[in-house]
Amino acid sequence: MAKEYSGSPKHHHIESKKRRLTYIVCVSGLCVLFYVLGAWQSTPVPNNQSEAYTRIKCDADNPNAGDGQSTKLSSSSESVSLDFQSHHQVTFNDSDAVETIPACDMAYSEYTPCQDPQRGRKFDRNMLKYRERHCPKKDELLRCMIPAPPKYKTPFKWPQSRDYAWYDNIPHRELSIEKAVQNWIQVEGERFRFPGGGTMFPRGADAYIDDINELIPLTSGKIRTAIDTGCGVASWGAYLLKRDILTMSFAPRDTHEAQVQFALERGVPAMIGIMASQRLPYPARAFDMAHCSRCLIPWKEFDGLYLIEVDRVLRPGGYWILSGPPIRWKKYWRGWERTQEDLKQEQDSIEEVAKRLCWNKVIEKNDLAIWQKPINHIECIKSRSIYKTPHICKADNPDTAWYREMETCITPLPEVSSSDEVAGGAVEKWPERAFAVPPRISSGSIPGITAEKYKEDNELWKDRVSHYKRIIGPLPQGRYRNVMDMNANLGGFAAALTKYPVWVMNVVPVDTNHDTLGVIYERGFIGTYQDWCEAFSTYPRTYDLIHAGGLFSIYQDRCDITYILLEMDRILRPEGTVIFRDTVEVLVKIKSITDGMRWKSQIMDHESGPFNPEKILVAVKTYWTGKPSQKQL
Repeated sequence: MAKEYSGSPKHHHIESKKRRLTYIVCVSGLCVLFYVLGAWQSTPVPNNQSEAYTRIKCDADNPNAGDGQSTKLSSSSESVSLDFQSHHQVTFNDSDAVETIPACDMAYSEYTPCQDPQRGRKFDRNMLKYRERHCPKKDELLRCMIPAPPKYKTPFKWPQSRDYAWYDNIPHRELSIEKAVQNWIQVEGERFRFPGGGTMFPRGADAYIDDINELIPLTSGKIRTAIDTGCGVASWGAYLLKRDILTMSFAPRDTHEAQVQFALERGVPAMIGIMASQRLPYPARAFDMAHCSRCLIPWKEFDGLYLIEVDRVLRPGGYWILSGPPIRWKKYWRGWERTQEDLKQEQDSIEEVAKRLCWNKVIEKNDLAIWQKPINHIECIKSRSIYKTPHICKADNPDTAWYREMETCITPLPEVSSSDEVAGGAVEKWPERAFAVPPRISSGSIPGITAEKYKEDNELWKDRVSHYKRIIGPLPQGRYRNVMDMNANLGGFAAALTKYPVWVMNVVPVDTNHDTLGVIYERGFIGTYQDWCEAFSTYPRTYDLIHAGGLFSIYQDRCDITYILLEMDRILRPEGTVIFRDTVEVLVKIKSITDGMRWKSQIMDHESGPFNPEKILVAVKTYWTGKPSQKQL
């Protein structure tokens, strides 16, 4: 019989199986124990979608507040704000209590800090410099919130807002009286109606635009961006929208009270601005078309300075349209109360400046005259042997426009290799233009921005807008119309919103590393330069949705961010929404300030998940109004 050894393979096999079984049981037991402990400490997951949302109601008991206008704020697991305060070293206010920022007096209800008429009177009236931007000094800044009028109502939704606005929101009848014959605006009970009339289009803006369309192609997609100088209540821009043309309308804050405010209340893009001594705050080669309809700009004065500035902002091949004095002066000279000699001299002077700018006069028919800028400067440079002035500007960044003086020299176009080549590169027709690679990027003019990065940015913003829709609610329902992107970069946010009934004011901060505003215009969108340590050139309560991505990381060391937030509060309508994107530290600081501004806000995870260090803060300005006051500014 074989002898069985204690160390035989069979015995060891049995012992090994016992040890493995014991190990598996112990590990399984520990897993179950930790799972039970984790489940005991965790907050239960909502049973249905409605439990995962928080509705913020803004003074729901007030009859003037918008019905059904509450905004939903979604959190990743529960309907309370994420709390980062105890886990990060953040510098908060010295006091534990949140600073409660008071309301300003009702006299400031329409306060425009950098275009304040009272402050403007202190400045030079030559060239209307007193109507340019003159911002308050640091010790003049208001640390209070601009109140809405006592009976403020939620504006009409687009497209109804194009034709109607509430009287209580802009209580000014002056234009309805002063411009009654011209059909700018009419008062009908509690609301204003905008018939679409204008000084030079008594048949209405629609018919006037049809007249222009017979002379140049407005509906082919070739013309997308336009600028209206001295816009009135922006009816020209309002009726161009249905032809897929986006217009930057501007007018000064002058005796025509609140004209830009009316435009924005209608849901039409507009800014406070004037052609005086400084460049318009837009890049070179921005607009496909410029327009002046009796805009009262002295085109022939100052050696043609203002036409030279129009030339700077026009794209190669862009059009300039003029109606009103002096066009068709032989018919209208008596009504204009000017002599025939004076009007003829003015038109001759304009024709001469246009010729020196190398513009081609396309046509003059009835009340309209149209010129076209050349697609390049090959022939224009040759013509300098004939026309000594204006000369071609020397080395200069033509896009520099923030507080930059105008110059009486022609902004040079990028060089080309042939006479039929478009300087700076041709753009696609709309709507392909919105996502096609802009010439400034394909040519390598923007350091660090390649065509590939541009395409990636577009995809990124598609995902972000989809996420925003889950947070703030559906975009097509008319709740949002006027949108601002305070740090627009390549315009990806605006591009992702093209299928919705909104327009976006794309703002490129002057302090950013890359000047991308020219790219935004090449995509067929509009925008402006801005220093956010100063107020924006608009009236209070003119935007429905504001986006601020990475903005406060740029400005937190440059100026007191409380004043930036107060400026956002000024231009945001009651019940409007703000979306911030930034680091946790910055967002916590922002929230600590806005909690004292009658805003309801919540910090949320990044759309990619909780492990992304960038977070999102969604805030809603609550509905409140000021009390009537007899005090006048």
